Amino acid sequence: MEVTCLLLLALIPFHCRGQGVYAPAQAQIVHAGQACVVKEDNISERVYTIREGDTLMLQCLVTGHPRPQVRWTKTAGSASDKFQETSVFNETLRIERIARTQGGRYYCKAENGVGVPAIKSIRVDVQYLDEPMLTVHQTVSDVRGNFYQEKTVFLRCTVNSNPPARFIWKRGSDTLSHSQDNGVDIYEPLYTQGETKVLKLKNLRPQDYASYTCQVSVRNVCGIPDKAITFRLTNTTAPPALKLSVNETLVVNPGENVTVQCLLTGGDPLPQLQWSHGPGPLPLGALAQGGTLSIPSVQARDSGYYNCTATNNVGNPAKKTVNLLVRSMKNATFQITPDVIKESENIQLGQDLKLSCHVDAVPQEKVTYQWFKNGKPARMSKRLLVTRNDPELPAVTSSLELIDLHFSDYGTYLCMASFPGAPVPDLSVEVNISSETVPPTISVPKGRAVVTVREGSPAELQCEVRGKPRPPVLWFRVDKEAALMPSGLPLEETPDGKLRLERVSRDMSGTYRCQTARYNGFNVRPREAQVQLNVQFPPEVEPSSQDVRQALGRPVLLRCSLLRGSPQRIASAVWRFKGQLLPPPPVVPAAAEAPDHAELRLDAVTRDSSGSYECSISNDVGSAVCLFQVSAKAYSPEFYFDTPNPTRSHKLSKNYSYVLQWTQREPDAVDPVLNYRLSVRQLNQHNAVVKAIPVRRVEKGQLLEYILTDLRVPHSYEVRLTPYTTFGAGDMASRIIHYTEHNTCHFEDEKICGYTQDLTDNFDWTRQNALTQNPKRSPNTGPPTDISGTPEGYYMFIETSRPRELGDRARLVSPLYNASAKFYCVSFFYHMYGKHIGSLNLLVRSRNKGALDTHAWSLSGNKGNVWQQAHVPISPSGPFQIIFEGVRGSGYLGDIAIDDVTLKKGECPRKQMDPNKVVVMPGSGAPCQSSPQLWGPMAIFLLALQR
Repeated sequence: MEVTCLLLLALIPFHCRGQGVYAPAQAQIVHAGQACVVKEDNISERVYTIREGDTLMLQCLVTGHPRPQVRWTKTAGSASDKFQETSVFNETLRIERIARTQGGRYYCKAENGVGVPAIKSIRVDVQYLDEPMLTVHQTVSDVRGNFYQEKTVFLRCTVNSNPPARFIWKRGSDTLSHSQDNGVDIYEPLYTQGETKVLKLKNLRPQDYASYTCQVSVRNVCGIPDKAITFRLTNTTAPPALKLSVNETLVVNPGENVTVQCLLTGGDPLPQLQWSHGPGPLPLGALAQGGTLSIPSVQARDSGYYNCTATNNVGNPAKKTVNLLVRSMKNATFQITPDVIKESENIQLGQDLKLSCHVDAVPQEKVTYQWFKNGKPARMSKRLLVTRNDPELPAVTSSLELIDLHFSDYGTYLCMASFPGAPVPDLSVEVNISSETVPPTISVPKGRAVVTVREGSPAELQCEVRGKPRPPVLWFRVDKEAALMPSGLPLEETPDGKLRLERVSRDMSGTYRCQTARYNGFNVRPREAQVQLNVQFPPEVEPSSQDVRQALGRPVLLRCSLLRGSPQRIASAVWRFKGQLLPPPPVVPAAAEAPDHAELRLDAVTRDSSGSYECSISNDVGSAVCLFQVSAKAYSPEFYFDTPNPTRSHKLSKNYSYVLQWTQREPDAVDPVLNYRLSVRQLNQHNAVVKAIPVRRVEKGQLLEYILTDLRVPHSYEVRLTPYTTFGAGDMASRIIHYTEHNTCHFEDEKICGYTQDLTDNFDWTRQNALTQNPKRSPNTGPPTDISGTPEGYYMFIETSRPRELGDRARLVSPLYNASAKFYCVSFFYHMYGKHIGSLNLLVRSRNKGALDTHAWSLSGNKGNVWQQAHVPISPSGPFQIIFEGVRGSGYLGDIAIDDVTLKKGECPRKQMDPNKVVVMPGSGAPCQSSPQLWGPMAIFLLALQR
């Protein structure tokens, strides 16, 4: 039976701790910024409250292997779930000077390719209080048949805040309320923007003429102070009133200097005046001083509405508007309309004909038109009619109608537009009517129906127009719905029918329609034609870069695929190895369609065939390259970041050790890993310690472990790990390891690990060692040294000699910890020696909903002149602190000391360690050789065999 057991033990494979250590991402959001409070809202939602302008800092604590990647997103502050992408792909989200618009729900998404991503969220509530605004409104009503009038005043106070503000109204220094003064009423109106409270002064009395203050408060949340605004009400208080020095519509000539005065005719307090322009800002060079607006050398572009507004927070603002019109004319056009009744599109003798003329002018209605025939004014007759405001044409258009066209009506007609008595140049347009005046036709020149150009080159699309006169040509996109022209406009006008495009891009490809305009020519159905634009561009291929791994001796197939291009075909494919041209691969028999990829087969991967392969694919326009890096190198190791408490400190030697764990990425893709090359270098140092770590066959998901020793406190180190196979060195992985003092605090530093003295207790804890002890200290109490037994080692203690009294308390408070686990264990050494020992208490202060202290552990009385260790389990529900409370006993022989405080995630050990036993951490060693997952079932199996 013993031989059988030995054989079975020999068959147990070598494994590292934990098979299949790959685990999906898990995440938790914790805060590290200037939060006012983090609380649970309706149990299911975490709310982070912060003051506007402070720094928001959220950290996404992740676990899982491989190390998850983190991305932050957020939703709007309203009920909308529309995402706003952020550019933060770190575990920490930091926003300096946060604004109210940045409040909302923040999501942390962690994913590592194993299972589904982990998504956690927290709602950020930004707190603020703006300056309040106070407006006054007055009403006068007749009472009892006009015997007297009753005057009522409404003081409206409005503020934007979060949380909702509390309002306090004061008259002078006295606070107003319904119950103390029947002449006032305080209420909240409906349908108001922001938060509003109205103070109503009913049937105004003499004592109501006073100073009124509206004070707003958010009850000092996040330390936001109260704000206030004051208004003095008098018997002359009145809203603003205005009048203008000019008419509401002001027509001027270009180049003139314009001055407009806005005059106050009422208002108390004195109103403030402001000028504005719509649309856009005031013109360049315009000057607004008080109520006077001056515009030097006005131009047509300065036309628009100018608004003068007076405000004094009494009643509604007073507003006067001046419509400034600067005379101008542009864009003279004409139309030739054949006989509409006979639906003719040609000019024919005996039929009616209409000539129309239009200009764009300011003011449009002031334009006058004159018609001339062959240089002489056209005379009205039964057959020649001149009309204005033709209902079938744009407003203020002049038309000349020829009834029953005669041969004598042929000639040159000229339409002249002008502003009578204004220094604006006339505009004219000329129309020739003859037997040669014919409607237009449009066509595409031979060979120009399809235009093919290369991306980045200029292109010219052309449509030829024949007819007399030749109208402009309008261009549109056809094959894309609501598509704009390359200029960004829905259409483009060309006088010669040629559409010129500079530096065309592939998205300009498509069909373009050209058509004749209905102005500066015949007012008939437009003639149309189409031109196809093909923009050729180089190919796009995949993969652009690919890392190909394969074991030595195995074949590899490399494929470079054409994704898109114009033309969409492969004209040539050239393969190179390390820059040297390779012979063309064997030709594949012709297929029904042109191939969309190129392939290269390597029969076996060797050291000589490893390297960079390049496939260059061309489509006669350009080329693109696929890069392949072929090798038998092992992939990089994947460091394991979820090792529980990897740092182990040794107070006696001032050194620490670190448990380094990792898995091997895709170990079966190449030859087996034989060993690892470990390099450890202290940061800011050049020399590194290098060591080889032999391993047996590594499986995917195996957790390998190595203990780094003799690391100096408190230095950080760069660790580099490189796998080696029969091919040679693989990809290296590196990481930085830090000494984390906050896990175990030895109190060696004056900052005592961030612990602070409580300001509400009776006295303080003291830091000392054997060398700094008071030689006159009380005997028979307190420790001679710290837990290490060296005179240099520090510890914390309470001195209970006079003036301390029975029951005095000293509290030592830890830094604030974020609760990233369900259970924690607080371990520490204590020394309680002396006949007057009082009590040592451990409290947990929860910061989840304010500050709440709960007792977690307590010990009283003399425990001997020896250091002893305690392990205290705690389960905080949110951010927390731990507090060591020393309570003075009945006399001076009651000094209590603590040392080596450790906070660890997880449950406490069931069996407490001997406090006087020195635990020596393991030295450097090979990767772990035990596998708990295998030993348990195997032990049961061996036990069954023994029976």
